[in-house]
Formats: sequence, structure tokens, C-alpha cells
Amino acid sequence: MTFQRARSEEQREIRRRAILDTAAAMLDEMPVADLSLNELSRRVGLAKSNVLRYFESREAVLLELLDAFLGSWLAELADRLAEGVEAQATPEVRAGQLAEILSRSLAERKVLCDLFGAQGGVLEHNVSVEVVKRHKRASLARLEAMVDLVLCHLPELGGGAQLFCLLSLVSAGALSAYVPPPPSVLAAYADEPALAVIHMDLRDALRAALAAALVGVLPRA
Repeated sequence: MTFQRARSEEQREIRRRAILDTAAAMLDEMPVADLSLNELSRRVGLAKSNVLRYFESREAVLLELLDAFLGSWLAELADRLAEGVEAQATPEVRAGQLAEILSRSLAERKVLCDLFGAQGGVLEHNVSVEVVKRHKRASLARLEAMVDLVLCHLPELGGGAQLFCLLSLVSAGALSAYVPPPPSVLAAYADEPALAVIHMDLRDALRAALAAALVGVLPRA
């Protein structure tokens, strides 16, 4: 793909969208840590200096993708919760259903989890204050939307809903770093099967973590 010089806002937006779409496609092939600005520039058909006209760094591109992926996940989550949480069930049953649906849907979105895992330690470290503020405003709006969704199905959480949602997203990012294990770890498990007890399936680990978090924030009778 090659581009002529963008001369209008519409053309600039097309260029920005192409950069984001290309980065998203790359994340289907590689982890966040392996996505480089040089390779992104090559694939999108722009000089690196031109990519930097639209995004100040690789991290700025990935932060914008994180917000977009989070928005699409929340839209899907709304439908899954509506179908899978029994409105008339006890709070404990609904909490279990909520943990199951959240863990399953997050585990299916490995790229989103990978981005969450890199957010604090990598993605927020090579961007300007303005980019950080824009990202945090978007994140806060997404968090509020998630809180509203959770409270719709488990109002008993009350003021603990925000903490639960934060813990859910942080846990997804942290746990995804262990999945899949690198070849050396898989080889160690094969040589000593007893070591494999440490191996975590992302969905199972998330379910356990989210269920434990719910126990912590649900009000006591």
C-alpha cells in the first residue's frame, strides 16, 4: 500500500485509519512486544517519519488500539451478560455467572489482554502528557460503561463494582503474560510433568481470580 501526501482532513483520517488497521492486523500475528514502528511503517507503506506525523510513537498507536478493542469487547459483553446472567437468581449464583462470562470473553480476546498487560509498564512510558490524558479520559469512559453493565446484573456490588472492574482488567493483563508458555517452559513440563501444576489456562485462571474478587467486594449479609 502506498499513499500520496494527505491534503485534507478526510485524507488524514484515512491515513490514520490505515495505520491503526495495519497495527491491529500485526497483533493477530505477533505479541505487543514484537510490534515495531519500523515494521508497521513498512507494512502500511509510509516512511517512519510520516507515520510519526499521525502518531507520536508506537505506544500511541497501541494505546488507541487498546481503547478501540475495549469498546468492541464491551459491546459484545453486554449481549453475553444479557443472555447468560439469570435475573432472578441469588446474588451468589449471578456472581458466578458473571465471573464465568467475563473470564470466557476475555480469554477469547488475547490481543486485548496482551495490551492490558503492556499498558502500565510499556505503553504509557513513551507518550506525551496530552496523549496520556486523552487515553485516560477514554479509559475512564470505558470503565464507567463496564461498571454500568456489571451493576445491571449484580446491583448488590454497589460501590465495589468499580474496584471489581479494575481488578478484572488488570488480572486479564497480568495472567495473559503466562499464556501460552514459551517452548522452554513446555519442554520443562514435558521432562517433569509434576511441574505442570504451575501451568495456567487463561480462562480458568481468570475465572478463579474474578470469582475471588467478587467474594471480596460483595457486601456481607
